[in-house]
Amino acid sequence: MIPRLTKTISMIIPAGIALTIATVLPLPSIAHSAEAACQTAGSTFAFAETQLANTADRMSSTAYPVRTGTDGLWVTGGADNWTSGFFPGALWKMYERTKDPAWKLRAEKWQAGIETQKTVTTTHDIGFQIFNSFGQDFQLTGDPAAKQVVLTAAGSLAKRYNPTVGSFRSWGAISDTSNYEVIADNMMNIEMMFWSAANGGDPAWRTMATQHTLNTVRDHLRSDGGSWHVVNYDQQTGNVISKYTHQGYSDSSTWSRGQAWLIYGFSMAYRYTQDTRFLEAARTAADYYVRNLPADKVPYWDFDVASLTGQPRDSSAAAVAAAGLVELAGFETDTGRALGYRNVARDTIASLSSPAYLAKGTPNQAILLHGTQNKPANSYDTGLIFGDYYFIEALQRYERATAGAKPAGRVTTRWI
Repeated sequence: MIPRLTKTISMIIPAGIALTIATVLPLPSIAHSAEAACQTAGSTFAFAETQLANTADRMSSTAYPVRTGTDGLWVTGGADNWTSGFFPGALWKMYERTKDPAWKLRAEKWQAGIETQKTVTTTHDIGFQIFNSFGQDFQLTGDPAAKQVVLTAAGSLAKRYNPTVGSFRSWGAISDTSNYEVIADNMMNIEMMFWSAANGGDPAWRTMATQHTLNTVRDHLRSDGGSWHVVNYDQQTGNVISKYTHQGYSDSSTWSRGQAWLIYGFSMAYRYTQDTRFLEAARTAADYYVRNLPADKVPYWDFDVASLTGQPRDSSAAAVAAAGLVELAGFETDTGRALGYRNVARDTIASLSSPAYLAKGTPNQAILLHGTQNKPANSYDTGLIFGDYYFIEALQRYERATAGAKPAGRVTTRWI
């Protein structure tokens, strides 16, 4: 029997009550589709190009896609939204792949409005906003102005670092003395600090990013490899006050996208530092993630929900994790583990490229369906711009990692 995915559609009726309607969609057979991951990459990229180009043609460059609504159309935010860098970032990825100057012009058009965020010190998300856009700009074009935007943004984020805590504050004003909250997501933003320190910025930024990663390994990872979403510190002593969730099922559960952020983030930190503690942390987070995946390799929104019945998946978590697993596989010295990580990424990409998750043939303007932005806030089963961004990146990384190679065999690694 083919496994099936419950698709939930949330609507708000006039009385303000959330109504959920459940339908079912067939899930792909992994055994049938895994070897086709590379073969179908071309058609998946072609669909992604169409979706991105259509969005660019229809929308104002001051509107930044966030998630899709029940009608399938993009719900947008301003340049200050934490997701604003992902759309121009996706456009840059298409320019990287095609070298078509039309993608470069689109990317420059949408990133222009984000530049004002480079001096903002009220959020850690400046990394998502600036590094995914201007960072790619410089790396693809060599434009020194784009590089300077990134360096300025890194200087702004550095102001959110407390040496006593040894971490960048995620939420709250710098002057807030009541809480010092650090979330798993922050591992993604500190790549801007590692990169900037190595490309003309303050060398101290690397030290900050390294210590932040060490704290995240120590305080966010659980003994079983799962993770806490939020850690709150005493900023006078650096001691942990509490650990809890904001977007997960419970304070003791493992939120799937938070786990994906850590796989990606620890692998990235190892790339910059070659610190084997980060490689081991990436393995630990990845092994937990893989052990707890459903058959189609696309996780539910949280790994510890009391019952999976009617629970939504999170395609964005799958996309982030797939990109991270491909990178981790490239660093892995154990060939069996490397093959295991890469094959899970391959199977994930195969599922996301299937009709169960790809928006092809639907009115949805996103690339991927079934993303969960924030289940506790009733934001789920939508397209998500960051899911699309990391899906494109996962496809790119997998293509590069397997270029010229024969299709790998089935996963035989035992996850412990």
